Amino acid sequence: MGKKMATGHHLFFCANERDSGKCCLNKHSKKVQKHAKKRVKELGLKGDEKIRINQTDCLGLCGSGPVVVVYPEGVWYSYQDNDDIDRIVEQHLLGGKVVKKLVI
Repeated sequence: MGKKMATGHHLFFCANERDSGKCCLNKHSKKVQKHAKKRVKELGLKGDEKIRINQTDCLGLCGSGPVVVVYPEGVWYSYQDNDDIDRIVEQHLLGGKVVKKLVI
């Protein structure tokens, strides 16, 4: 499979923490965000003109979390592990196709 150039994407990982424990941070969002950064770097896609990855406060979908939002498309994903993030990177960012099974 030929690699497409992913340009101008920005991923926001919810890293909010709530006292109730029902939050993205308690579902390992920071650990998975680090994996996403590593994967993007391995693929040579890191940087302002390519893919940027940041954490954010509450995105308001705690019950569906952990949550990542991909811009400029505005696609909201719920993920469970590094494999889900790899799918988002490979299918959405590189392939240009929304990963429908992860969309919320």
